[in-house]
Amino acid sequence: MGVSPFSILSELLGRKSGCARGKGGSMHMYCENFYGGNGIVGAQVPLGAGIALAHQYKGDGGVNIALYGDGAANQGQLFEAFNMAKLWKLPSIFVCENNGYGMGTSAERAAANTNYYTRGDMIPGIWVDGMDVLAVREATRFARQMCAEEKGPVVLETVTYRYSGHSMSDPGTSYRTREEIQEVRAHRDPIHSLKDKILQAELATAEELKVIDTDVKEEIDRAVKDAKADGEISMEELPADIYSENLEPYIRGITAVDKLKHLNIGSRVNYA
Repeated sequence: MGVSPFSILSELLGRKSGCARGKGGSMHMYCENFYGGNGIVGAQVPLGAGIALAHQYKGDGGVNIALYGDGAANQGQLFEAFNMAKLWKLPSIFVCENNGYGMGTSAERAAANTNYYTRGDMIPGIWVDGMDVLAVREATRFARQMCAEEKGPVVLETVTYRYSGHSMSDPGTSYRTREEIQEVRAHRDPIHSLKDKILQAELATAEELKVIDTDVKEEIDRAVKDAKADGEISMEELPADIYSENLEPYIRGITAVDKLKHLNIGSRVNYA
């Protein structure tokens, strides 16, 4: 599972080497066992419950992790998915990434109950410091084990923070102060916190960590350069790979009379 930095950056730039051939962009990345984002707020949660049902039906031991933000936590379809998941004891881990501001409104102004880990009703919930790498790992491990023992589903609330705005159109400072952002960056940053833990436990030296930082930066710089040099898909490929098994020869274009030829170019991912 997972793809390279080059594949991700190529997708961000709309290039053909992207994990979705450049057609998904930042929101609709897709690869094996990763089902991408969704254009409808919160809609990935019931889809995740459906994937968990498939795991249960096939008995393959798989567990689905469906992530959503505090802004999506008030969507009605989440509670429908929670109810079905609990009724059927689905191997689902529902993760609320609570950054405190949703798209641009503080959680206190948007939700009557901001204890998101309690909002699964009959589903057990766990509060997790989302800025602590080890805490997130252990909470996920625990929730995974619960699902493996047919004690799922589980709700995890990972309390986190975003330094930047929600999108390019959001400066990120109209609903919070720059001082608040600097305070979190200085005292709660997950990478710096993990680095301190590693040094305190003497698992690595500062020099060894510096080498890792340098290697990572060089890898990303190479990936950015290669992604910018990569080409885009052809116009003929735009309607390709919409269906794994297309039952009709054409795809509807902008209007009903616009008919585009469907092609199968890439391999069928997550098809089984």
